Amino acid sequence: MKGLGELERSIMDVIWAQPSPVTAREVGRLIADRDLAPTTVMTVLDRLTRKGFLVRTRDGRAWRYEPAESRDAYIAELMLGALDLTGDRSAALTRFAQAVTGTEAEILRKALTGLETELEDE
Repeated sequence: MKGLGELERSIMDVIWAQPSPVTAREVGRLIADRDLAPTTVMTVLDRLTRKGFLVRTRDGRAWRYEPAESRDAYIAELMLGALDLTGDRSAALTRFAQAVTGTEAEILRKALTGLETELEDE
């Protein structure tokens, strides 16, 4: 998955936080602290759609935008991409495991146990 620039990330953060699809005008209002021209917002939304981060549907004369995937899925893709950059995935995973908190380690343990169970059931 391609990365996000600073403005793209700001806009995606706004869209991920919404419970339903939003228009470019709504995004512009929600990201008001950036003082962006409406055309800039529309350009970035179009770029995010072409990159596969957003899905858009027609709503009268406007487009409504929603995330193609969750923020969690995006972060997981970034993490996997970082693992691909290392020559030794085992070493990188070991270092990562040493750096997480006890609570995070427990979450990872539960996730891995759940995956093992799924694989055994297949």
